[in-house]
Amino acid sequence: MYFNGKTILITGASSGIGKELTKQLSKLNCTLHILARRNDLLDNLKNKLAQTNHNIYTYKCDITNKEDIQNTFEQIFSVNSNIDIAILNAGTSFRSDITKFNSDEAHNVFKVNVMGIVYCVEQLVPKMIERKTGTIVGVSSLADSRGFAKSGVYCASKAAATRFLESLRVELSGFGIKVLTVKPGFVRTAMTDKNKFKMPLLMDADKAVKIILNGIKKGKRIIQFPLPTVFGSKLIGALPVWLYDFFAEKSKIK
Repeated sequence: MYFNGKTILITGASSGIGKELTKQLSKLNCTLHILARRNDLLDNLKNKLAQTNHNIYTYKCDITNKEDIQNTFEQIFSVNSNIDIAILNAGTSFRSDITKFNSDEAHNVFKVNVMGIVYCVEQLVPKMIERKTGTIVGVSSLADSRGFAKSGVYCASKAAATRFLESLRVELSGFGIKVLTVKPGFVRTAMTDKNKFKMPLLMDADKAVKIILNGIKKGKRIIQFPLPTVFGSKLIGALPVWLYDFFAEKSKIK
């Protein structure tokens, strides 16, 4: 019943976790505003879910483009004056050997994983402060714990997202606004399908989304899963630098 009557925004809704969030939330009595760059995929998703939920609005939007974000939010607020829950899920990854390092790719990862959240927050916060209510859910990753070989850019972007969301949580609590950080382990999506290394405890998106929605319902500050990976990431994060470097250099995931 928690999501009934709520107006919910989801970024990165055309695939992966965002798509599954849309599918599961469409079964509830809520209004959905879903964003992605691939509008054709959004429209296909909307059409498939039409019998379940007629209150789904799609927007072609590049979250790395501040002007595009501003225009999209103007459209959203013309339909619904307020957003109750904003799930800022859009993300991308970049994994490459340092001998092939490309700063353009790194720039894109930070634009999507960090600035995409920042631009959306800029539009959301004024109205939420005015209402003194609202929930912002940002999707980070358990990879924020250390800088893993070949994934340094991705890890750094997720660490930045985690810290930004943490600061928001502290600042906005006095205004009655909740900020939740989602930190998944490996989830089966098009993004992880590109990985050529073994991904322990790889989880299907439908199961991951059930955990996320349950965490939102409970108002958990940090929604992280699966438990063994959470424990492992905390352990790795607590290692002294010399010990982490020793194990990282020995690791086959390079």
